[in-house]
Order: sequence, then C-alpha cells, then structure tokens
Amino acid sequence: METAIINNVDLCYEIFGENNSTSIILISGLGSQMIRWDNSFCKQLSSQGFKVIRFDNRDSGASVFTTEKEIQFGRNIEQTFSEIRKEDIPYSLIDMAKDVIGLMDHLHIKKAHIIGRSMGGAIAQLLGSYFPERVSSITIIMSTSLNPQLPSVHPEVMAMMTQPPVDYLTNKEAYIKEKIIFAKRISGNFPLNEMQERSLIEQELIRSKTKNGMFRQMLAMGSWIYNPNDLQQILAPVLIIHGTDDPIFHPESARDLYRTIPNSELMMIEGMGHSIPEELYIPICKKIIQTVNLSEK
Repeated sequence: METAIINNVDLCYEIFGENNSTSIILISGLGSQMIRWDNSFCKQLSSQGFKVIRFDNRDSGASVFTTEKEIQFGRNIEQTFSEIRKEDIPYSLIDMAKDVIGLMDHLHIKKAHIIGRSMGGAIAQLLGSYFPERVSSITIIMSTSLNPQLPSVHPEVMAMMTQPPVDYLTNKEAYIKEKIIFAKRISGNFPLNEMQERSLIEQELIRSKTKNGMFRQMLAMGSWIYNPNDLQQILAPVLIIHGTDDPIFHPESARDLYRTIPNSELMMIEGMGHSIPEELYIPICKKIIQTVNLSEK
C-alpha cells in the first residue's frame, strides 16, 4: 500500500496487476475502507489483464483529510445534521470525485474504468458526467442517484447507521458485535460469514486514522443536490448492479438510474442486499469484464 498527497488528503491506495495496461479503479462506500473490495475480488479482475486500483476515500481507513473546522457530533447525529450550515460542510461528493482524478494524475492514468459501490457509485456517476474524458466505462453497484423521490432507507437500518457507535476503546467486543449485527441486517438472503466479517472489522480498527470521518461523508452525500441532467450527460457505457433485497438503497434506485442514464444496462440480483457476497464475485466480475471489453472496442 502507498500514499499520495492529493487535494489536501493523504490518500492511501493499492494496486493489483501493476504491469497491466488497462486500469480499473474501485471506489468504496460510505465509511467503508478499501479492504471491503476483497483481495479475491481484485485478483479476479487483475487476472484477466487489468490494473486494479483500490483506495481509501478521504476520511476513511488510512486516508486522512485535514480540516481546520472540526464538527462536533453529539449523541443525536440527525439533530447535528439539521443544524449545520451549508458553508460549514467540509467537502462535497464532487470533491471526492476530484480525489479520484487526482489519484489518476498521480499514477499517470489518462482514462480508467470506474467501479463504485454504494456512495462510491454516486461518485462514479459524477466522474462520468463531470469528467467524461477520463472515464472509459462505469459500473454502479448497490447505489443511487440521490433522487429525493426514491424510497427512503429502511427506518430500522437508518437508525442503526446514525446512532453513535459503541466506543471500541472501552468495549471492543461490544463494538464488533454491533457491527456484525448491522452487517447481517443488510446482507439480504445471503448468509454472512461472521468470522470473515470479524476479521475485516478488526483490520479496519487497526487501519483507521480518522475520527467522525463517516459522518463527514454522510454530510457530503446529504448535501448533494440531485440533478437528472448530470446522469443524462454520461456518455460511457454503464452497468448497474443491484440486489432485490437492498434495505439501504431500494431496488427502485437501480431502476431509476437505468431509466435516466442513456447508455446503461441493468443487472438485478435476486436476494442480494447491500453487500457483495463472495458467492457472487464470479458472475459480477464476468459481467463487469463484458462491459469493460465492450467499451474498449
């Protein structure tokens, strides 16, 4: 893993298949570290001749965003969000998209295939509409356009997302248990590998260098103003992958993207929730590679 200073961010990244020429960039979701793009998932893509780059978004994992304005998040996160002024929001989703462009510049990549999951899928959309000359294709996994007319996050799941977490410094086991309960809740009909999930959570605790990063990312998402024209301007081929049992972004989110983005294809996966189970790596990677190869012709 390496670090580059980009847009006032110490951005941590890792490359699989460094000697390959065609680049794929993986963008993680809200509060999610790059290790959530599993090694075997990355290697499946790199083994097919692609240079696969995963990285920690600003404010997650080992990527550190430096700010002079620290927001004090109290026990009531929703109240904090409702009271904050627009000018006090540290950064926007477009700033996070510019981090990707900065990483590409750092690695001397003129054009790349972009794959984003959840919030990363929203960032991928912005890359396609605002930086079309840098994007060869886009894959949007379990994401949304942020259209305010779409169904909301399931109330139970929203409550789990916004409640202050257990302090892992004082009760690590309770913290991990809480995280596993949430992972089970959003995993759809695919069984959660609890040992693997525990291992990931423990790795994330070791790698994490930021406090309140997820909530700043939530502000970036919550403050973004939906504009369908952004989606209609995407020229690259787009693959939309979504689960029928996603409790965070309703399946209608995927259908909304499909209806709005001109050159798009929709892949609905029965029983998939808001995660990518290992059982689906092969069919998902196969479909991604088809999209990538189509755009390379």
